[in-house]
Parts: sequence; C-alpha cells; structure tokens
Amino acid sequence: MKIYWTKINEIIDETAEIKTFLLDCPEDFDWEEGAHTHFALKGFNEGERPNRSLVRHMSISTLPSEKSIGITTRIRKDCSEFKSILRTYEHGQEVALFKTHSNVPLRREQKNIYLLSSGVGLATFRPLVLEYFNRPDGVKHVHSLNVDSGRQFLFTDLFKSSSEKKFTSQFVDNRVDYYREVEKLASDQDGLFYVVGSDEFLLQNIDLLRMNGIKANQIILDKHKRRVPEFLTF
Repeated sequence: MKIYWTKINEIIDETAEIKTFLLDCPEDFDWEEGAHTHFALKGFNEGERPNRSLVRHMSISTLPSEKSIGITTRIRKDCSEFKSILRTYEHGQEVALFKTHSNVPLRREQKNIYLLSSGVGLATFRPLVLEYFNRPDGVKHVHSLNVDSGRQFLFTDLFKSSSEKKFTSQFVDNRVDYYREVEKLASDQDGLFYVVGSDEFLLQNIDLLRMNGIKANQIILDKHKRRVPEFLTF
C-alpha cells in the first residue's frame, strides 16, 4: 500500500460548519470522478498498528484537471477526535492519502441520471457534475436532489439548473419534501439513481425506489463492491 503525504494549500469555508481542504497533488496521484480516499492525519502510522481514530474515509470533491485534491467535510462544534484535530490544521500542514478508488463513476448508457444526496454528501457528486459538463456524451440528462435540514447548501454556483446543459438541481430542507420528490423521479423506470449519505439514508432511499419499481441494477451506491449486496440484495 502506497501512502501519499501531501500538504494543505488552501482551506475554504463553504458554510459555517463545512470546509473544503485543497491539497497539493503528488506527482503520480490520480483519480476519477466519484473517487473516495483514506484521509489520515499526522501520527496515524507511528505506532505498531495504525491509529484508526486518525483516519477517515472521504470523498474527493474535485477533478484532476483542477490541480488540487479537494476534501469537503462538515466539522460541528461537538465532533470526533479526528475532526477536532483537523479543525486546527492550517495551510502548509501535511496529511496522508491512500487506498483511492471510485465506486460511482458516470455510467454513460444513454439514460437519465439522478443524484440523490443528504447534506455534505453532495461533495461526492460535484466532480460527477463537472465531468458531465465537460463531456456530456452518453448521458441524456442529470438531475440533482439534495436535502439539508440546516439549509447549508453546498456548491450552489455549480448546482444550478441549466436547460442548455440538460441539468436540473433541487435543494430541499426537510425529508418529507425530499422523499416526495424521489417518488416523482422514480417515475422514470429506466433512470440511473446514484445515492450518497448515511447507511440509514441509503436504505430509506433504496426502499422507496424499489417500492416504485426501480431495479437494484439501476441504483448506484458509494460503497465497496463487497458491501453493495448488504444494501441491494432482496
């Protein structure tokens, strides 16, 4: 396993609680849209065994063409040890990346794609939307639906509807409206449904989609292939 040590080159306050850490790109580090990585803080590998409390599984919210590795995360006032430490990090400090992989690249099958997310889960979809804008072939239309009860909506400059780009975006602030919209989207029986959020959020979406006739092979989750059957086996 190769560990890439790299430095923070910028920290962006997206909202009151959400930050994006932009990291320098190591020379041979590469990734594709929808990628996730193991993001580790200094000291995680200094003992006999890795300190798992200093490692988190994070989505990369940028594309390689942006020349920075973006890690977007919510840091609440009351948070884990990992995020308490990360909150203190500044420009120039080192972090580690390893085991980078994408579970949710764009499927170019001449179908409509629906991006369903909760809160900061939208960060996973940012590079997919950018990749779609850069190369729309093989995709009919993309629709993003995001729910955040705190109304801390992310990337509103990018996630805005455009008939020219065949892209629509919705933000809602409660689950009732969110699931009502999911039901409407599920009327497209041929669509592809990408879902990102907590395990509970995934299961609720899967149940609703399945009840409305969407098949398991139409649902794409940001999970390792060995874990997908836990959610999509019926």
